[in-house]
Amino acid sequence: MNKIVVTTGFLFLSIFGFSQDTLSISKSDLKQKITEKNLQIKIADQNYQLAKADFRQSNALFLPNITVSYTGMATTNPLMAFGSKLNQEILTQSDFNPALLNDPKTTQNFATKIEIQQPLLNVDGIFGRQAAKAKMEAFQLQTQRTQEYLELEVSKAYMQLQLAYKAVRVLEKAESTAKANLKLVDNYFKQGLLQKTDVLNVQVRVNDISNQLQYAKSNVQNASDYLAFLLNEDTQGKTFKPSEELENSIKVEAINTQLSENRKDIQAMDKSSEAYQKMMVMSKMNFLPRLNAFGSYELYDSQFLGTAAKGYLVGAQLSWNVFDGYKSIGKYDKAKADFQKAAIETEQYKKQSQLELSKTNRQLKDAENKVGLSQMAFEQSLEAYRIRQNRFTQGLEKTTDLLTAETQMIQKELEHLQAVFEYNFTQQYLQFLTQ
Repeated sequence: MNKIVVTTGFLFLSIFGFSQDTLSISKSDLKQKITEKNLQIKIADQNYQLAKADFRQSNALFLPNITVSYTGMATTNPLMAFGSKLNQEILTQSDFNPALLNDPKTTQNFATKIEIQQPLLNVDGIFGRQAAKAKMEAFQLQTQRTQEYLELEVSKAYMQLQLAYKAVRVLEKAESTAKANLKLVDNYFKQGLLQKTDVLNVQVRVNDISNQLQYAKSNVQNASDYLAFLLNEDTQGKTFKPSEELENSIKVEAINTQLSENRKDIQAMDKSSEAYQKMMVMSKMNFLPRLNAFGSYELYDSQFLGTAAKGYLVGAQLSWNVFDGYKSIGKYDKAKADFQKAAIETEQYKKQSQLELSKTNRQLKDAENKVGLSQMAFEQSLEAYRIRQNRFTQGLEKTTDLLTAETQMIQKELEHLQAVFEYNFTQQYLQFLTQ
């Protein structure tokens, strides 16, 4: 998991100053919306439907192939003319006249034909069907894992929105404090207690906070738009607002840190490897003979839609492709290499997943420690600012010292909020890696 770094300029989001409508959304609404509307989940589901369609095609291994045709023709070809009369069962002694055989009159023939082909034994097809089934199951698992990932992503986006609203309150409070200090310093200046430079320094500070708030009002819409993108909702002119606020503290929970073989993506990799294995076996079984049955029922007449003559044909065929110029051997070698590659990739993926899990577990501990230290730093900076402000009103502190303490206090509060966000997301990411 890449460490999330949000700079102060991108962190400041505001719930005020917008002309758009505000839509309240809760965390409980997200799971249902992401399942029903997210485009990435829909794409993953269509990939599964494609694999399912491929698997359904393999039903041809067991089910018959039935075709019906109706053919009409007219011919003076000696062989075709004689054969047509023979099929129509209308041959007479005069038709054996050599003159008529060699130069027949125009003969019409209308044929209705029903053909059935029934596979009996195709060993390679059996393994091909098993490969298609494993592929379908792999895509199904990938779809489920995609949904789990997007639930994590939308939860992250929601927490970022919470962080944004929390951070903007800090900035607005800071702006209010800075303006109060400006008013105080201006009064002191008018009384001759401070210099003009002190007033200008405080004014610069007020302008700086106001500039940050302006960025915040743009960034809040950016955060809202990203959440809307994940939910596939049109929020043109509207802004999301979380119904729950970001907490200032964290809740430490025990999490299983062992990599589970039942994780959907790992199961999908195993199924994919299984599919390649079946494809390899299918290529090997291609060297065996195939047994298929066939049959047809035919109706002939010299008149359109006539059915005067009838006949049928049934049989079975055992075919064996003994040698095809190394084509089958090449296919087997390719399928074998694909299977070995898939097996290696699966092993690599599992090791990478374990590495990611171990790293995230350490990051969670670091994030927990960071929350504690940032909270302590914020409390200390808050107390330091309170002391300097009291001393400043008594004329015992410089204006620059007060501004430094105020800046530090705001910075430490924002850092604490960021630390809480990082811990909460890391905790959810760790749950995602172990589910």
